[in-house]
Amino acid sequence: MRSFSGPLLALALILPVARAQTAPSAAPPAPSGAPAGPAAPAAPRRPAPPQQPTFPVPPALKGTVTFACGQGKNGGLSLFANTLYSDTSAGWDLKTAPKVDNGTCSSDKPFFFSIPVPEGNYRVKILFGGPAETVVTVRAEARRLMLEKVAVKANATLEKDFDVNVRVPEFKNPDGTPNRVRLKPREFGDRNLDWDNKLTLEFNGTNPSFHAFSITPLTGSHADAVVYLAGDSTMVDQDSEPWASWGQQLPRFFLPGMVIANNAESGETSASFQGEQRFAKIMSVIQTGDFFFMQFNHNDQKPGAVPLDKYKQILTDFVTQVRAKNAIPVIVTAQHRRNFDASGHITNSLGDYPDAARQVAADTHTYLIDLTAMSKTLFEAMGDEGSKHAFMYFPANTFPGQTREYADNTHFNGYGAYELARCIVNGIRENKLYIAGHLDPSVPVFDPAKPDPFATFYLPPTPLQRKEDPTQIPQADLK
Repeated sequence: MRSFSGPLLALALILPVARAQTAPSAAPPAPSGAPAGPAAPAAPRRPAPPQQPTFPVPPALKGTVTFACGQGKNGGLSLFANTLYSDTSAGWDLKTAPKVDNGTCSSDKPFFFSIPVPEGNYRVKILFGGPAETVVTVRAEARRLMLEKVAVKANATLEKDFDVNVRVPEFKNPDGTPNRVRLKPREFGDRNLDWDNKLTLEFNGTNPSFHAFSITPLTGSHADAVVYLAGDSTMVDQDSEPWASWGQQLPRFFLPGMVIANNAESGETSASFQGEQRFAKIMSVIQTGDFFFMQFNHNDQKPGAVPLDKYKQILTDFVTQVRAKNAIPVIVTAQHRRNFDASGHITNSLGDYPDAARQVAADTHTYLIDLTAMSKTLFEAMGDEGSKHAFMYFPANTFPGQTREYADNTHFNGYGAYELARCIVNGIRENKLYIAGHLDPSVPVFDPAKPDPFATFYLPPTPLQRKEDPTQIPQADLK
């Protein structure tokens, strides 16, 4: 076991959250001298859209911060069952807390921990173990899979670490003027944990238990290369079970030394990704040697969205601007929808967009990951009926509040997203991208023609945070 050490610093206090306020507009005055008349009926007012919150930036961590279950030692910060997260301090979050006993934090249910931090990349190192056997899955932020089923025997310990990205909507234009990503309502408030000044960890599995963990800012000589993901709902960090995407599962396949920054969002086209300032946000932080993976198609092809010529021009512009930052663009063709013909083969519902993406890659000499081709092989290997296990197919009453059957041939559950992430890993290896050196060697090479059996696949579900039908939450409308 590696030693668990590092400089130990206390957290500084953080200012309370301040939310933006919008004053109601006044009605225009009547013209001077106008005759009095009957009052006109008041026009119905549409409810104002929710305002994006604004948050003060917490002070940067000045080094490694260590948390220990029970009484902290050697300067570590102590964690007890009543150590709760607030705007000014780190602690257990989302109305959960483990039991803390004899130097171990453990629970028979999932629990969450959050710490206020500014935007950036962080290494999390966890010392797992306890008096009983444990199998722990760790997610970060909006359900990004970081560690999968870490098994530790009773009274043993095992240390694991991973790197995670924290982001906020604010950024600066090249001329130094302030700018901001135009978020959708589903991206802020209690629905999503991605766009805020805090790092959130989810501890899940069978008797999730650990003794201590540390958080280190990856700055200066500790900075990692970053893979920025740009795309739509098939890539986004889906914030509620049973939804999932391949971008959300991808971090699990990397060792520390590489950060996955998933900036994809449901409903996006290549054009709206520009218009909402999402691309500009990435360009404000991308560095030499970083990667930019782009996958657009499902929404671009919708009537009146993005014509093929414009689609190709936008992808070409993305490639040009990323290279101007000395970063590395990668074009990913979109995965197929679940659309079988009578002979059991996937039929193309993506139009000419995959070919257009391939053409841009060829014309600009850009790396290409052909997820369209790999997903066809994958879904056909699963079969017409078997592939339903990979998509959002659930009979009525599978989840609380879900009174109707749900059948979605575009979006994925955890199993389907995991298999597609393995396809992306294949593409990284086939292209011999240098980030392949950071892939977890314990994960074997994947053959899309031989998917992992659904019967043996399991990831512990993230607890639902709201009492509503999860198949009818906002992303359900963005097919």
